[in-house]
Amino acid sequence: MTEPWWRDRQPARPRPVEGGIKARSKRGEIAQTWWSARFLQGLESIGVGGRLSRGRSYARAGQVISLTASPGSVQAQVQGSRPRPYQVRVGITTFGKLEWGRVEQAMADSAWYAAKLLAGEMPTDIEEVFSSVDLALFPASPRELSMDCSCPDHEVPCKHLAAVLYLLAESFDADPFAVLALRGRDRDTLLDNIRARRGDSAPGAEPQPSPDAGAPPLSDCLDRYFRLSGDLPPLVGTAAPVDALLDQLPPVGVTVRGRPLAELLRPAYRALDDALDDR
Repeated sequence: MTEPWWRDRQPARPRPVEGGIKARSKRGEIAQTWWSARFLQGLESIGVGGRLSRGRSYARAGQVISLTASPGSVQAQVQGSRPRPYQVRVGITTFGKLEWGRVEQAMADSAWYAAKLLAGEMPTDIEEVFSSVDLALFPASPRELSMDCSCPDHEVPCKHLAAVLYLLAESFDADPFAVLALRGRDRDTLLDNIRARRGDSAPGAEPQPSPDAGAPPLSDCLDRYFRLSGDLPPLVGTAAPVDALLDQLPPVGVTVRGRPLAELLRPAYRALDDALDDR
């Protein structure tokens, strides 16, 4: 009995790519930060992560030719075994203006979150901010994610989609704000809105000018940065006796002809003070 024809068929190798986007990680986990790892965990929680490993070799071999992320969408080209690269698209639900308004207000209300974000850092518990306003930062349902690839593979995600998802997660390592941008809010807009909300502490209050408003760039004033910009107030204090330091000495147990060392040094201190006064 002969074996079916498909038993002898070997998987087609992908065509090599010059200048493709390669994952920085050569082995082990691709995601290096908690937020990129959490993105992949979110995919696992909705039944996608189990098939991601199919694209790890593609991501590390540089088979992804291009990858462009914008709010709610990721577009990519992936070279497979066919001459023509496959077109890959990943869509994720973005939050609307009112939803982002609730998130930004929650961040502005907390000095911890505001300070971290304004310093360019991603707070480790930022997901709690989103959950407090009934939102999820990372995809929590298949309805929030759509994936499409022009390849003939019926599995979702196919290895081409999986490679793009791996590289997307790795891009979050370098820029944590890219996670937020994918949900519809870029870094500058987010930080500007948080600053504005923290400035409006009372209804109808006038926004307070920044202490740095109108200040020249540091590069323009380096030559005079350390110069005295005003008169210093005179120092007022009580002059201590010149030999007061000797009173601070701990007992040393050294005597000369029965006299303690401090008492022997005291005339020398006073003589030195008199000599300085005569100059």
